[in-house]
Amino acid sequence: MLIALNKPYGALSQFTDRSQPPKPTLAGFGLPAGVYAAGRLDHDSEGLLLLTDDGALAHRLTDPRHKQAKTYLVQVEGEPSAAQLQRLRDGVELNDGPTLPARARALDPPDWLWPRDPPVRFRKTVPDAWLELSIGEGRNRQVRRMTAAVGLPTLRLIRVAIGPHRLGGLAPGQWRAL
Repeated sequence: MLIALNKPYGALSQFTDRSQPPKPTLAGFGLPAGVYAAGRLDHDSEGLLLLTDDGALAHRLTDPRHKQAKTYLVQVEGEPSAAQLQRLRDGVELNDGPTLPARARALDPPDWLWPRDPPVRFRKTVPDAWLELSIGEGRNRQVRRMTAAVGLPTLRLIRVAIGPHRLGGLAPGQWRAL
């Protein structure tokens, strides 16, 4: 079984939480019994999370050797220059080593996107922009660290695809079997 979930902002990519106060978890979305997340999204990231009851499939989806590209819409602080986009495409140096090259392009603000609760902070004096970024790795907070490394801090991060699996029209908190 393979399930696509649109993980909302603030929810954890696990079924339990022992923190105080507790955060929303996957247990609150009415998912079938026996599935678990194939990969993670930080609590402050949104979008596509795949869940499965098949360990081999989970491995194929998450192991970097299987080259499942992960595609994100990224709202960044600042206007990306051609040089900043090229640095992302070339791979950037992070504190845990260089990243693999990414696919990166500037986008118009998505007109289909749901509002975030709470909303992203708005600053009159600092512009923001949207990027589409696809990576073949999955290091901890990698997209946020990559955009920061080129001078474009991430304001909002939404995963829209993992390999051939797309978020589609799922609203936050909704899921569907694939």
